Amino acid sequence: MSLDQIQTVIDTWTGLGIWLALVAACVAWVIYDLRTSNNHIASMMQWVWVLTVLYSGPIGLLIYRFSGRKQIPTDSIARKGFRSVAHCYSGCGIGEILGVIISVGLFALGNFWAAIITFSLAYIFGFALNIGPMMQNGMAFKEAFKGAFVAESISIVVMEFVAITTDLYLGGKSTMNDALFWSSLYISLSLGLFAAWPANLLLIKYGLKGGMGDPRDEDAAAHAHCH
Repeated sequence: MSLDQIQTVIDTWTGLGIWLALVAACVAWVIYDLRTSNNHIASMMQWVWVLTVLYSGPIGLLIYRFSGRKQIPTDSIARKGFRSVAHCYSGCGIGEILGVIISVGLFALGNFWAAIITFSLAYIFGFALNIGPMMQNGMAFKEAFKGAFVAESISIVVMEFVAITTDLYLGGKSTMNDALFWSSLYISLSLGLFAAWPANLLLIKYGLKGGMGDPRDEDAAAHAHCH
């Protein structure tokens, strides 16, 4: 399909409304599941899953069911990778949404400045949501920063390169009054998540990230943090 054809398909308020209804239903389900069946999971990770589903709807819900619940039959590097990338994704998504709305939606900036602003905010939020829990557990800022810098930077750069490029490519000429603006943002977020998953697998494999706690271990999961 050409770019024009793709934009025609996703530039509909009806389609966007159906997607948002699915997102709302998925968010409601994951909140219910976290409260009733997986409330042992650390509060920060519960927010991670809610935000992941908010950004990616049914896709995020499938990832949560695959890797984030105590009901998973076994753990694996694939599941650890998704838990790790979801943690990064939850922060980066906040920054990306703000960045795109500010740069493209409000100020109609060119692609270069839109990319710079969006990446900067995504990096700040993504990094903050990773070192925050480490500091809450008593680690000094310098130590937390040093421990997370390399691994999180790699994950964030991969995620945001794909997400920002996709968003500007699909909806860079749209405004906040267009369905295309919001549809492109949703598509770019999920593509960024999947792009960063292989990078997180490698980071876990080589010991640069821990993959978050195993949700089946109810005692350990309640105290899990980034590394």
